[in-house]
Amino acid sequence: MVFKRRDRRPIWKIVVDFIYPRGGWGRAAQYVKHRLRRLPDTPEKISRGIAAGVFTSFTPFYGLHFVIAAIIARLMRGNILAALLGTFFGNPLTYIPIAVAALGTGYWMLGIPFNAGLLGFETVDTPRICGLGCQFSNAFYDLWHNFTAMFTPEMADWRGLRNFYREVFYPYMIGGVLPGVICGTASYYLSVPLITAYQKRRQKALRAKLDQLKKKTRAVDDAP
Repeated sequence: MVFKRRDRRPIWKIVVDFIYPRGGWGRAAQYVKHRLRRLPDTPEKISRGIAAGVFTSFTPFYGLHFVIAAIIARLMRGNILAALLGTFFGNPLTYIPIAVAALGTGYWMLGIPFNAGLLGFETVDTPRICGLGCQFSNAFYDLWHNFTAMFTPEMADWRGLRNFYREVFYPYMIGGVLPGVICGTASYYLSVPLITAYQKRRQKALRAKLDQLKKKTRAVDDAP
């Protein structure tokens, strides 16, 4: 395979690189920005793709963000690669703020009192409950346990998955729409002028190089 890595990384290395990529998140952000600017498409289409990716970061469909962002970008007639890069708006540095915004908005829209203990903020008025990590763990355990139960005498148990859906997934899905639309719209209007200016500078630099090449070619042709 042409794109296959020569050095096979162990699982722990993949996890570490995901949480803190080689060179730091600053370098990773610079790489994403550089790739977005150099995409061969109009600023509007690239920006619509970015908006789709940013919006997708506020959805609870972890593991499917690339697929969802690509579908939304296609519906919006945006650049699909820009949408995939835009999903990096959701990363280990922003997951907590995104979760706070999405869950808080979701509980507010559903008219349900929000318990800050869900995010690990335990106070006198917010007794300790199963937090986000615990909720995700219980949901995945239920999925695996109930799958294996089909082949063993074990009984299926959906309590953890039901609690996860009621306390996390549904409020997150509902509440992520508003901040997702706000951030996606803001990213669009910020991206259009930046990408437009970059593309104009790049085109000007390419024309200057082409003119220099033409001058050198003429000088060679005119030489005795």
